[in-house]
Amino acid sequence: MTVPAEGHVSKVLVGTDYLPGILRVPPIAQGLVFLIHRSESERALSDDHGLALFLQEKGFATLLFDLLTELEASDDRHIFDIPLLALRLRGVENWAKEQTAIAHLPLGCLGGGTTAAASLVAAALNGSSLRAVVSRGGRPDLAKAYIRMVSVPTLLIVVGADDGAIQCNQKVYDELKCTKRFEVVSHAPELVPGTENTGKVDHLAGDWFSSYLREKDQ
Repeated sequence: MTVPAEGHVSKVLVGTDYLPGILRVPPIAQGLVFLIHRSESERALSDDHGLALFLQEKGFATLLFDLLTELEASDDRHIFDIPLLALRLRGVENWAKEQTAIAHLPLGCLGGGTTAAASLVAAALNGSSLRAVVSRGGRPDLAKAYIRMVSVPTLLIVVGADDGAIQCNQKVYDELKCTKRFEVVSHAPELVPGTENTGKVDHLAGDWFSSYLREKDQ
């Protein structure tokens, strides 16, 4: 399927599976950012539609999509199946390369929860096209041995004052050997759509992708 310069897709074909996805491409795009979730229900609870709009205004195409099919998402075992999530992400990378309107754009990825770990694993695998990764309130520690293999610029963001989450992300930050940054956005226990802290996260992610996703770098 060829994606028009401006428009959206409702399904992304990866192997024999169709993953729900929404693509938006601004008239002049400098990169493509994947905003990934495990399931449609998780995506519905996030504020990533607002983040996508923010990134589009900064000149990025965005693809919001789920890494699990509806049937898979109903089985909790798949939520922590990091290899499956990472391979699905790599499959979407390959799909993007085949779309005329976006094939030339450098790729970035933002994930939370277990999809943050999947992003790091996908970036560490040979042949990945990812140029930058943002982990937002995620579990990057679940990438385990792949953490030290990541070579793309990686931003870790923790939202709130959860000492466990901060320590977890700090450990991952210490293990990363790539260009990296660690930010704690405080004064909120969780991401709440439309709050000041959500805006801070948007700006951190937008600045990170602006620094490392540029078409001229190809």
